[in-house]
Amino acid sequence: MSPIPVLRRPFGRATGLAALAALVALAAPAGLPAEEPTVAAVTPLPRAHAHNDYEHPRPLLDSLDHGFCSVEADIWLVDDALLVAHDRDQVKPERTLQALYLDPLRERVKTNAGAVYRGGPGFTLLIDLKSEAEATYRVLHGVLAGYDGLFTRFTASSTTPGPITVILSGNRPTATVAAEASRLCAIDGRLPDLTADPLPAIHLMPLVSQSWSPTFRYFEDGVLPDPDRAKLRDLVALAHRQGRRLRFWAVPDQPFAWKELHDAGVDLINTDNLPGLRAFLTGAGVGSERSK
Repeated sequence: MSPIPVLRRPFGRATGLAALAALVALAAPAGLPAEEPTVAAVTPLPRAHAHNDYEHPRPLLDSLDHGFCSVEADIWLVDDALLVAHDRDQVKPERTLQALYLDPLRERVKTNAGAVYRGGPGFTLLIDLKSEAEATYRVLHGVLAGYDGLFTRFTASSTTPGPITVILSGNRPTATVAAEASRLCAIDGRLPDLTADPLPAIHLMPLVSQSWSPTFRYFEDGVLPDPDRAKLRDLVALAHRQGRRLRFWAVPDQPFAWKELHDAGVDLINTDNLPGLRAFLTGAGVGSERSK
């Protein structure tokens, strides 16, 4: 099997989308729109995470069409509504968490016999709280409760998987969530949590995320320096020994970085380039994602 070539330029979004559309047009059954691949035709990618998913033309839906099993939505509490946007001045009243994510996910799960991908892996909804933690969570707590049976349920000592696992990032109400006897969300940890004494419970913090810099240096001609590569593998091994998944943000969004993350065993690979990461993860050089 030939190695993956190291590329130093990101995929162009227009080029990637055009290529994807052409492939779908060739493969789509007669009578189906070429731009809307069938659910059955999409291979789910457990390690693909859509960073700032809501910035794509079709929030959530574009990621689902590319087989992503994890998406990120930033929310602001505005007049008791949870509005999805990166910055406060970008919110729009119609772009609620329910409209963009929770409602379509519920319909998708109904259609697919209790799963986001029929017969496929679980799905992660990473909700980044941008406004004040406690007030935002009070509203979010009530909203999640209105979607009975949709989410993984956690207690202090157990995790009962559901079709969708909600994990809170950003301004995290960690103590409040930890104090709940039963809850519909978990907390996104940070690297220091991997060495805390005592360690956070796995049922509270199943995922740990961190900025790439300053933890690691930049890539040198598309290659991660050996000391950083060893450090990355050590962190992955530490997280996995504890039963946690690992994710990094602000990593160069290019194939040479994806390859380092993939080869090290990082669980969720961040991207804004949906077709690019999909092409990488389904390429012969990295093996089939079906068995992951």
